[in-house]
Amino acid sequence: MGKVQFKPGNMLYPLPVVLVSSKGLDGEDNVLTIAWAGTICSDPPMVSISVRPSRHSYQMIKDSKEFVINLTTKDLVFATDYCGVKSGKEVDKFKEMNLTKMGAQIVKAPLIKECPVNIECVVTDCVPLGTHDMFLAKVVAVTADDAYMDEHQKFHFSKADPIVYSHGEYYTLDKMLGTFGYSVRKK
Repeated sequence: MGKVQFKPGNMLYPLPVVLVSSKGLDGEDNVLTIAWAGTICSDPPMVSISVRPSRHSYQMIKDSKEFVINLTTKDLVFATDYCGVKSGKEVDKFKEMNLTKMGAQIVKAPLIKECPVNIECVVTDCVPLGTHDMFLAKVVAVTADDAYMDEHQKFHFSKADPIVYSHGEYYTLDKMLGTFGYSVRKK
């Protein structure tokens, strides 16, 4: 098997694809699709999102210093794509995609009811990096849809049929291949 050399670039795929909701200081809400989101710390719980300064949500997040990461599913793939290619300057993406705004526990940005998990975030820093700025944020609240909870209050996100993004394409997660630590577990 041979290898092909590429110019340096972002080839880290697949990625979680999420809907990020925000509220501007003027009260306007928007939702934006982000594939550059990730966990950066577990204690305190922190995440990052990278956003182009030209995006409509960018200034809302920069000014309000908060946002909500809403996890996406197979049922939301059309809305997820739409919210990534349409600008909130031109359309109300919540209205166009029939996404229901819900009040958050702590932040002013709305949750998206149709998403199985909503992660409320407060920005701690904004790092300019080039084409994108990275917002570092503390997770201040998490809301999960009780439809995916079992009798032991364990959350089963896989039952929500989550999606990922890979080089311009959306995929569902097919099947579990193992669990953390299975390679060293005694048989």
